[in-house]
Amino acid sequence: MPGRASATDRRGVPLFGVLAALLVLAPPAAAAGPFAAEGFTLANGMQAVAIPDRRAPIVTHMVWYKAGSADERPGFTGTAHLLEHLMFKGTERTPAGRFQAVVARHGGSDNAFTGYDYTAYHQTVPREALEQVMQLEAERMTGLAFDDADLEAERQVVLEERRQRIDADPAAILGERLNALQFRHHPYGWPVIGHERDIEALTREAIEAFYRRHYAPGNAVLVVAGDIDAGELRPLAEAIYGAIPAVAPAPRSRPAEPPQTAPRRLVHEDPRAARAGLRLLYRAPGYVSGDRDMAHALDVLAEILSGGASGRLHRRLVVEARAAVGAGAWYGGEVRGPGRFGFWAEPVPGRTVAELEALLRAEIADLLAHGVSSDEVARAKARMAANLVYARDRAAAIARWYGAWLALGLAMDEIDAWPRRIAAVTAADIHAAARAVLVPQGETVGVLLPQASDDGP
Repeated sequence: MPGRASATDRRGVPLFGVLAALLVLAPPAAAAGPFAAEGFTLANGMQAVAIPDRRAPIVTHMVWYKAGSADERPGFTGTAHLLEHLMFKGTERTPAGRFQAVVARHGGSDNAFTGYDYTAYHQTVPREALEQVMQLEAERMTGLAFDDADLEAERQVVLEERRQRIDADPAAILGERLNALQFRHHPYGWPVIGHERDIEALTREAIEAFYRRHYAPGNAVLVVAGDIDAGELRPLAEAIYGAIPAVAPAPRSRPAEPPQTAPRRLVHEDPRAARAGLRLLYRAPGYVSGDRDMAHALDVLAEILSGGASGRLHRRLVVEARAAVGAGAWYGGEVRGPGRFGFWAEPVPGRTVAELEALLRAEIADLLAHGVSSDEVARAKARMAANLVYARDRAAAIARWYGAWLALGLAMDEIDAWPRRIAAVTAADIHAAARAVLVPQGETVGVLLPQASDDGP
């Protein structure tokens, strides 16, 4: 969901009632959802959505493909991400660099990113440049052209990216190992960027096969946010993207992860770590494949536990117990497959991970025994509602919000209903969700140690 924001006005008065009125009791003109987004589908199967914001003559244009690292095969990890890099190498008609030069000439920006379940390409440009950007993006949907030299150059870029972001970061190494421990069969267990050995072995034929399999209009979502509405976007989309022939989307077949029947634990010792750390992870329902009511409750629970300085874990472990330099929780339900609920904490100097783990487990036990208060729920929902109000100032963030949900498989009405469903979550809903998810046999624990100590297994 959009980033966090303050939940009180300058006098310290909770804004929940005001924001709920804005988002839940909206007048009929806002019935399309909190951002008046309007979607439609082209004849070739490509989904599209326009999110109007007339305050500036700029637009954010995004194309999302319903394919990410979880759509790869074992031994071919990193294919989706390396393809993302190669998409900037040009097409059969447009030489490498011209797309970026067009965006730059208009003072815009462009980039891309890869996730487990999708890959997205985006540009922010003046409104008058939108049609040209759409034409160039549509061209590389089917006309990508790269040679062996391009592949080798981008392979080295990706390998260096992996070395910097994962191999040189002890916390990232712990995260990668924890993913593999928690998901032993499902592809969420391997890194989005890919394993080094797989990146080094990827062939041009394998990457082109992935491209042909997944990059097609029926497997894509177009999102344009800013100085445009659906009536203006539709003829452009039909003329540019609608001209691409329909192709049946590739099936998304993934191995199921068996139920976890016993706790799992690993310790990563690394002298490069600046401080020790603790993570507790649990598998949880996701918004797409799981109990959606429970997913909403877990979203609010994560806000209660980790809502900035007012979050329960910060208040109790950092401020009161003075045992941690930081502590919080998070919920990852924005996935097609199984979601996750996690806790993290870092001990202050002089306190061990074992001591901090005991305190964190006591907080979890208290949550499971007593739940959360109605005041905590109201404050958390106020902050979440505030996020949506303030997100109106960030058209690109709203474009990402709709694009990600649509790429995962949610329908427009389900996305638009999120504020109302969050507002309906009760303390009892949260308590039931916590008791269903935070079970001892389902936990995966990770410990990061700067050096060998008594905090080992």
